[in-house]
Amino acid sequence: MSSTKHIHLIGICGTAMASLAGMLAERGFRVTGSDAAAYPPMSDFLASLGIPILQPFAAENLNPAPDLVVVGNAISRGNVELEHVLDQHIPFCSLPHLLHDEFLQGKEVLVVAGTHGKTTTTSMLSWMFEHAGKRPSFLIGGIAENFGRSFQRGEGKYFILEGDEYDTAFFDKGPKFLHYFPDAIILTSVEFDHADIYKDLDAVETSFKRLVNLVPRRGRIIAFDSGDSIERCIARAFCPVERYGAADGATWRITNLKFDSDRTSWSVVRNGTPWAQFEFPLAGEYNVWNATAAAALAADYGIPVDAIAGALKNFKSVKRRLEVKAEIRGITIIDDFAHHPTAIAATLNALRERYRGRRLWTILEPRSNTLRRNVFQNDLAKSLAIADEVIIANVFRSESIPESERLDIAAVATSIGKLGSHARVIADVDSIVRIAAPEMRPGDVVAILSNGGFGGIYEKLPRRLQSVESESPVEAGKRK
Repeated sequence: MSSTKHIHLIGICGTAMASLAGMLAERGFRVTGSDAAAYPPMSDFLASLGIPILQPFAAENLNPAPDLVVVGNAISRGNVELEHVLDQHIPFCSLPHLLHDEFLQGKEVLVVAGTHGKTTTTSMLSWMFEHAGKRPSFLIGGIAENFGRSFQRGEGKYFILEGDEYDTAFFDKGPKFLHYFPDAIILTSVEFDHADIYKDLDAVETSFKRLVNLVPRRGRIIAFDSGDSIERCIARAFCPVERYGAADGATWRITNLKFDSDRTSWSVVRNGTPWAQFEFPLAGEYNVWNATAAAALAADYGIPVDAIAGALKNFKSVKRRLEVKAEIRGITIIDDFAHHPTAIAATLNALRERYRGRRLWTILEPRSNTLRRNVFQNDLAKSLAIADEVIIANVFRSESIPESERLDIAAVATSIGKLGSHARVIADVDSIVRIAAPEMRPGDVVAILSNGGFGGIYEKLPRRLQSVESESPVEAGKRK
């Protein structure tokens, strides 16, 4: 494609779409985009790149007509811009299609896939290659803090990708990662998720089996060492498969795991022989798994162990992954993207390890297409009960989920109470902030869990906590 062309992205504020927009702009294309609502970090990221976000969706956003439209996977028939594209015969494609044709050709493609841990593992792997001087290209579903961005067009031969099992576009309901034709993959986990597009676990496994089937014989698969689903997915691989985890038979076995207040350390035994000592500032056992998977693939591609260790020691995490947003009156406010019961449990356990002895709050917005449904209702209650205080907001756009399928947040709160934690339903962000902020005390840790903007709670709660501190005794008495 000529770099003089105008490309418009419908749904540009998705993490992958924003990353693609940045890559296209760097290539010299004129890039515009539109979305229903823009919020940080991707809105700030696009603004830093000088890429305009048109809001709301409107047919006028495509006048004059662009040369090509990229349709995000969240865009459905009925969207006014999509309908205009179809009516006016404007050329269009999906993100994975354009990414493959314009950026992956001629590269060694390394894909990180799995239900959990993709974004962080992709960020770690990219940083290891960068730290070793390989100058990789990468596209990550979040802002990698070591780079300050979610993409890079490097001069090296490697392209490192977060492989999403979610569908591709309204006209292509297969998973995105099948368009990437990887030379090697990391497989972190396989669980039922994305209940809006997958019927059951078997359907999810089928997608991952197809991904495994794409890896050439000369390639490599690094897979977690436990879980029947992973076993079934890798059973017919044509390339070597290496396992990582704590099992005795793992190729890359984790030992001597230790959690401190400001760092985590562990050892890795490779094929029965001591291989490496690692440490990093992140919390959580799941992050040790992620790091070990990335280290294994990096080592297989010739990255020296000292470079891997140095990269991990200086790894800064990813935006919205256990990200400390504010410290107010000794209260720590943390933003995390967790939106599946397994991920929520891992996040809250990590916070328990990092902030031992402190009261833990969780404020949840049921927003993902899986979490808004009742498929994991019991598991969700068990995960949230790890916290001491739990607040659940209304189900995001609950009217779009049939009542028989919708998450029953009152029932979840009741179940949490039976498990020994205090839980309540508070409908909206303003009410949550008004009611909860005065109850928070120095030493509390507040984990806000959402995969969206959550009504600006990340700004509203710190402001309210500051105002509570400044209230006079008379004002405090009136509030009570």
